[in-house]
Amino acid sequence: MAEISMISTEASPVRDVRTRCEIDSLYIGRQPILTRGGALEAYELLFRESEVNRALISDDAQATARVVANAMCAMGMSATIGPYCGYVNVCREMLFDDTVMLLPPERFVLEVLETVHVDEALIGRLDKLRRIGFRIALDDICELSDELLWLLPHVDIVKVDFLSVDRARLQALTQAVKAYGKTLVAEKVETRDDYLLAQGLGFDLFQGYYFARPQVLSARRGDPSRQSLLRMLALIASEAPLVELEQELKRSPDVVMQLLRLVNSSAYGLERRIASVREAILATGTRQIARWAQLVLYASNGELSWRSDPLAQLVGARSRFMELAAARVRPDSERFGDAAFMTGVFSLVHVLLGDAEPAESLAQIRLVAEISDAIVHRAGLLGALLTLAEAVEDGVQDEVAREMRGIYPELAALTPPVFAEINLEAAMWAQAHKMA
Repeated sequence: MAEISMISTEASPVRDVRTRCEIDSLYIGRQPILTRGGALEAYELLFRESEVNRALISDDAQATARVVANAMCAMGMSATIGPYCGYVNVCREMLFDDTVMLLPPERFVLEVLETVHVDEALIGRLDKLRRIGFRIALDDICELSDELLWLLPHVDIVKVDFLSVDRARLQALTQAVKAYGKTLVAEKVETRDDYLLAQGLGFDLFQGYYFARPQVLSARRGDPSRQSLLRMLALIASEAPLVELEQELKRSPDVVMQLLRLVNSSAYGLERRIASVREAILATGTRQIARWAQLVLYASNGELSWRSDPLAQLVGARSRFMELAAARVRPDSERFGDAAFMTGVFSLVHVLLGDAEPAESLAQIRLVAEISDAIVHRAGLLGALLTLAEAVEDGVQDEVAREMRGIYPELAALTPPVFAEINLEAAMWAQAHKMA
């Protein structure tokens, strides 16, 4: 796996979040934070630039921006913190930057670095963030300073550095913090003696090598256009409102440009040019957008064109075959035909994204159960059609069809001549279509 290179120190944190996909592989470190009883309470999320479990940070703001981007966008919260809270280090620049608003306040604690300059502006900003719902933690505290006493009414959590704190003054520090009713975290706990000392002093939470070293999580870089197309297809499959589809498209400007190019092409014969996303959706229709998105999605995999890419050809033929088969099985249900087409599209998404199993990819997309169950478990009539489509690809459709008809009598409409007819039509459709 390639290392993530550090970006220029002249780049802004916000731009780093928005251009995170310029790097090939993504990394993030996480270390558990435990309760007094040893239960997992939260994770601290840490900057990592490679699989090497250490941080080489030249710019605090960039490091935080990378962590936010990876946790929220690239890897996702379910993979990075699950149902727990995440602690994220923030410098002064990031505290005042709207990038921090990407984090859900109820799920993240903002750790103010010990290097942050404290003044009235900072106090005001901390109070504002707390009103929004964020909890504020002070990081690497090792003494009862005037600055700490100034900050205590404006924070929620104090993390005491057990590697640096003066043990002779630890009790006084602890008592002062507890007098303000703040949560105490013993961090950098590396020995059992330190753990027992922290427990005896009344610390609430614990973190350090004594419990667990940080774990490095990694993920392949996601293509923002591809991810947007996947989400858009999932919205269409779930018959989401127009406004949701419009919002999803707007998140990926390059996808919008391709859609506008499609709808403004001569093939649609429109009398005027379409200039907005909503107009493009209404003019094109969700069914046509779904087909266009499928072509763009799979044709963008690697350097091969749509006509040359075998994966693109396979998914095109499969999805069209399933749509045609659905029309023979339930000729009065256009919705079932659309669902069959989508089942074919998503049945190979795991190959596109490099996941071992379809369930891994579909979990990221939040696809409707009818389609995801058909793909993962071959459930229902859609699952049966997918099984038949795969059998056609393998040349064993007659044998599989006989078995499927015993379970789903509706499939009797798919006779051998029908199989031959729709299989040929699907292959021709896949060959004839290409990206606009």
